Amino acid sequence: MKHATTVSQQLEDYLRRTGLTLYQFSELSGINRGTISAILNGRRQISIQNLDRITKGMAMEEGSLYEVYLEDCLLVGPPDWRRLGPFMWRCADLDKLDCLERLVQAMADHLAYVPLLFDTAEQFFRKEKREAAALLYDCVAECEKYQHSERLAVSRYRLFTIGLGDDQEENLSAAVFFEEFVDRLDEANQLNALKDLADVYASLHRWDHVHSIAEKLEQKATIQYHQHLNRKRKMEDQKGELRPELFYLLYAYLLMANVFDACQDYARALKYVGLYSGGHLQGIGEWGEEERRIVEQFREWGKANAYLYRLMSGEVEVLADYAECIAANVNEIIPAMYRILQAANRFHLNVDDLLNRFQEKLDYKDRISRFGKYNAQIVADQYVRFLSELASYYLHTQRYESGFHYLFQTLELALRLNHESMLIDCVRMFEKFRHKASEESQEQYKNLLCEVQRNHEKKRSFAVDGV
Repeated sequence: MKHATTVSQQLEDYLRRTGLTLYQFSELSGINRGTISAILNGRRQISIQNLDRITKGMAMEEGSLYEVYLEDCLLVGPPDWRRLGPFMWRCADLDKLDCLERLVQAMADHLAYVPLLFDTAEQFFRKEKREAAALLYDCVAECEKYQHSERLAVSRYRLFTIGLGDDQEENLSAAVFFEEFVDRLDEANQLNALKDLADVYASLHRWDHVHSIAEKLEQKATIQYHQHLNRKRKMEDQKGELRPELFYLLYAYLLMANVFDACQDYARALKYVGLYSGGHLQGIGEWGEEERRIVEQFREWGKANAYLYRLMSGEVEVLADYAECIAANVNEIIPAMYRILQAANRFHLNVDDLLNRFQEKLDYKDRISRFGKYNAQIVADQYVRFLSELASYYLHTQRYESGFHYLFQTLELALRLNHESMLIDCVRMFEKFRHKASEESQEQYKNLLCEVQRNHEKKRSFAVDGV
C-alpha cells in the first residue's frame, strides 16, 4: 500500500480506517465540517491552526504532520508569508528544527524575504528560542554575506553568542571569526559586542586581545557617555539587553584592571580600580535608578578587588579583610577563593580556615550579579583554575590524597571544556608529584590521559573530514 503523501490523503485514509463521519471528526477536531470537506476535495488550503486541529483529531503527536505539510503545502508554488510565518513559529515552539531548516533553506532563493526572516529571528532570539533563531540568522548571513549590511553584522553577532559553549577552542575560533563584524554594528550594539568579545578572550586568558578591546570599548563608551549626558536621553530609548553607556565605560576600566592583574602589575590594576569604583562619574546625579545600581555594583567589585590586588602584591595582612568582604556575597566566593589559593601557593600561607568556612559554597554553578548571569565561559575558567590551585595547595602541603583527588577533578573538567592550557598544567603537576601517587591514583591518571588522547584524535579526525 502506497503511503499517503499529502495531509488530505492522510486525513482521508484515517476517516476510512476509523469509519468516522465528517460530523464526528468535526466534533473531535473542532474544525467546521464544511472546511473539512473542502480540505479533502482540495478546494481549501490548510492553515497551520487547522493542521494542528487535524493532528489532534487523528490522535497523533503534536507536529507529526509538519514534514508532510511542508512538502505538500508550503514548498509548492510561490512562498506566502502569511502561511510561512505561523509555521515557523509552531516549528520553533515544538522544536521541529528539521522542518524549520528545510523551509529556511528553500527560502534562501527568495531574497525579498530576507528582512522578514531576520525580523523573525530577532523575535525568536528575544523569546529564548535560540536554536531556531540560529537557523534563520545563518540563512540571513549567507544571503547577505556580500552586502556589508547591519543585518549581516547583527546576524553574525547573534550566531556568535548563541554558539558559545563549553569547548574553549571552539569559542576562540568563534570570537576570531566574529571580531571583524563588530564595527558594522550600530553604536549601542558595538558596546555590547565588544564586552562579549572581551569576556570570551578573558576566559581564554588572551590578555593582549582583552587589552585591545578594552581600549576600544573605553573610547567608544566615553564618547557615547558624554553624548548621553549632554542630551539627557531617556532610558526608555535603550533597546533590549543593552545597558546604559555608563556600564560599558566602567566595564572597560574593569577589563583593564584584569589585564594588569594578569600581568602582575598590581599598581596599575589598582589605578583602574579607582576609575571604575569612583572616578569618572561626573553627572551621576542626573542618572536614574539603573545607573545608580551600576555604580553600586562596580563599587562593590572595586572594594573587593582593591583587597585582592594588595594581597597578590604581597600584603598578606589584608587577607582577613578580603575574606570578610566577599563572605556576604556567595557569587564571589569561588573566584575569590581561587585567588586566595593562588596567593597561598605563592606566599606559603595556610588558608585551611577559609576552605572550611566556605566549604558549602564551593560548588560549580552559575553566578549572578546585579546585571544578571556572569559570562558562562569565565565562570567555567575560574572554577577549573580554582580546582587546580586547590590541588596544588594540598599537594604542596603534603596532603597527597586530597591533592590528587582535586587534580583529577581539574583534569576531568579541563577535558570537558577542551581547556588545553589547563590540561598541560595538570600533566605537569601530576608528573611533579608522581612519586607520591598511589597505584590507584596512577591508574586513574592513566585512564584520564587515554581519554584526553581519544578526544584529541576525535577532533583531529573531525577537522580532516571537515576539510
